[in-house]
Amino acid sequence: MALATASPFSGFPSHKFLFSNPRNLLPSIRMASEAGGLGEFSSRSALSSPSPPKILDSHLHVWASPQEEVTLIFQGRSRQSLETPISCSRSPPPQPLHALLESASTVLTALGPIKTLHQLIQCMSEAGVDGALIVQPINHMFDHSLSFHKMYLSTLDLRTCFFNWEKDDNDFAFPYDSVLKKHPSKFIGCCLANPAEDGTGIRQLEDLVLKDGYRAVRFNPYLWPSGQKMTNEIGKAMFYRAGELGVPVGIMCMKGLSLHISEIEELCEIYPSTIVLLDHMGFCKPPMTDEKHNTFSSLLKLARFPQAFLLFSVLPVMLIVKHNWDEQVYVKFSALFRISRKQYPYEDAGDLLSQVISNYGANRVMWGSDFPFVVKECGYKEAREAVSLLANQIPLSSSDLEWIMGRTLGQLFQ
Repeated sequence: MALATASPFSGFPSHKFLFSNPRNLLPSIRMASEAGGLGEFSSRSALSSPSPPKILDSHLHVWASPQEEVTLIFQGRSRQSLETPISCSRSPPPQPLHALLESASTVLTALGPIKTLHQLIQCMSEAGVDGALIVQPINHMFDHSLSFHKMYLSTLDLRTCFFNWEKDDNDFAFPYDSVLKKHPSKFIGCCLANPAEDGTGIRQLEDLVLKDGYRAVRFNPYLWPSGQKMTNEIGKAMFYRAGELGVPVGIMCMKGLSLHISEIEELCEIYPSTIVLLDHMGFCKPPMTDEKHNTFSSLLKLARFPQAFLLFSVLPVMLIVKHNWDEQVYVKFSALFRISRKQYPYEDAGDLLSQVISNYGANRVMWGSDFPFVVKECGYKEAREAVSLLANQIPLSSSDLEWIMGRTLGQLFQ
């Protein structure tokens, strides 16, 4: 596994030893810096960096073709493991891995050839996108060992990408693992929460974060046991543990935000220190009915949730700092083809974006492509350009656009 590049904060304690990740140490770091205790580190903060901000993609997936995936499986797993069902709490009962791959092959084939990590990097280069958060794809379920971002990514850090990463045309001559070894801070990973009733998903989450370096976790409410909600005992325990580990929880409301808004509100109220990312703007389209207006209003009202927690650090003496945050819920302005009622460039999404910014602020909104699905819809580069077109339509300040196109994601995971 490739080693992560050094970061400005590499000398400080990580979330392996503290409840909070390095992001949550910033108030203490600033305090020590003001006292003259940080030296060179204090001059390398996000706000003082002279480098221009980078374009970051908050939501994409990577996987192999069915044939390539089977090859990868047999390279790394025994036939016996292929016959072992994946730990999954869905109904119907879990399937052996090879059966799950077969059932996903139709989707994989329909997406065409644009699906490998190498081709993703090519798309990103053409679009001028410098880094991304890779979300565990549903066809790999909870077996993260099969995903490219587990096989080839180490503990990653967007800071280098956000400020220092430089493109190299020769990158694309290397195989996947060599590319990521050369630029290990180009991607970070978001794992998939396993809501199994036996609670094994909590331990899996801890291992994925603490051992494998994942920086976020996705809650898919449709993976919960039939009749169960994300607010059941297991869901609450995982949500709370994510907050302790310092990893945001992405929530996918594919069948509509209205079905899950009460669960999200309850989780945020009980556990204010856990950050929430709303995938694809909660799948809210421009409202056409009173019911849809109410649903979109509920999305806007989620902006009210704050955070409040204690920080413990050693810099170099024990400090106990109480810091209040007013940024618990973030919105992914991602997969515009899913939330617009029009064709590219998705002009009706402009009003949605304007209202979200008015309620959340641009520093809590992040663009995402939903690669590889976006390739068939409008193209990866076009997906990035669509936001700039909408920014002119609203209009949006250059500062707000900068936040949406990368600064929000970069600062959240710094």
